[in-house]
Amino acid sequence: MTLTQPDLSVFTTLESQVRSYCRSWPTVFDRAQGSRMHDEDGHEYLDFFAGAGSLNYGHNNPVLKRALCDYLERDGVTHGLDMSTTAKRAFLQFFQNMILRPRELPYKVMFPGPTGTNAVEAALKLARKVKGRETVVSFTNAFHGMSLGSLAVTGNAFKRAGAGVPLVHSVPMPFDRYMAGKAPDFLWFEQLLGDHGAGLDQPAAVIVETVQGEGGINVARPQWLRTLAQICQEHDILLIVDDVQMGCGRTGAFFSFEEAGITPDIVTVSKSISGYGLPMALCLFRPELDVWEPGEHNGTFRGNNPAFVTAAAALNAYWADDKLKRQTLAHAQVIEATLRDTAAHHSGSAYRGRGMVWGLELSDPQHAGRAARRAFELGLLIETSGAYGQVIKLLPPLTITTDELDRGLRIAQRAVYETA
Repeated sequence: MTLTQPDLSVFTTLESQVRSYCRSWPTVFDRAQGSRMHDEDGHEYLDFFAGAGSLNYGHNNPVLKRALCDYLERDGVTHGLDMSTTAKRAFLQFFQNMILRPRELPYKVMFPGPTGTNAVEAALKLARKVKGRETVVSFTNAFHGMSLGSLAVTGNAFKRAGAGVPLVHSVPMPFDRYMAGKAPDFLWFEQLLGDHGAGLDQPAAVIVETVQGEGGINVARPQWLRTLAQICQEHDILLIVDDVQMGCGRTGAFFSFEEAGITPDIVTVSKSISGYGLPMALCLFRPELDVWEPGEHNGTFRGNNPAFVTAAAALNAYWADDKLKRQTLAHAQVIEATLRDTAAHHSGSAYRGRGMVWGLELSDPQHAGRAARRAFELGLLIETSGAYGQVIKLLPPLTITTDELDRGLRIAQRAVYETA
């Protein structure tokens, strides 16, 4: 692909230095459909980024777009705070009938602010209110958001440093395989919980990702998650699963914790819950935890009705049967095979993932960045993750075609080879 120099002057002179993704992909995107994006010069890119997991059903999904356009054309309510609307009712009914009831999940649904960190903040606040305690246990390499409460349970030192104030009332514990088998699972956690001299205040909650996306595609084993749930139950600690990036089918099942057979006390959902990339978030919790006073936690944009419309359409189109789940798991096998082959040709590398989220960790942390830049030149959008940016992260739309998946994987593999 021959790239021309785009006019980025308004971005570089007016927009804050905090911008990041645009530095990795220095072009001006103009339109997108399905698994493909196009810049203003007509270059096409396969998208293995999917809005950081916000576009599980692809860009401008035609089914969702039709529902949204119909709703707007009839002057449906767009901004409704937490007022009752026909759009919210339809979403809640679909969510209850297609997601919660079939899985025998008892959750109440809360609409916090429209982003993942809003949902996490609500979860932390609710857990502390219910238990009357302050401490929350998180895990090494976790990422839960960029607001202060979420940052306090996030592991990344660079992101934590941006807070500018002490990040308190949280305690990190080793994530699954963090100790590389040198110590039994939860040895340190259980030792602290059982020792009155350890100095650990009784936690209100534990918050965990089943797959750490930003942390380097670290996958928790089902047994590890089951043991964690058991520890929480035995010690009167609420279990929060952050499913912001890994929910909505990313790992195969709608919720990423289903494979482990656990029922968390609180679940946070955002990103692809709207189905269309529109801001929307949910905080789900057991009915007995619903101790909020009216208006005790709120937000101006918690009632994003266009997002309710596309979310309901996505549930109806993709979760009435298990077709999408089966396709996701089939594509997972293709991705795993490619990464296995790639890792075999690069000493010190490792691959891991579930469903349609995979990572290739390279022995040289700079190698992943070089490969991502080369992939962009070849027409593929991928990002890196991990504490040192050492992992190439593959996050294609769940609706990607087999041909598009194969082509993208070939480009990713070529980029790794060419930049070794």
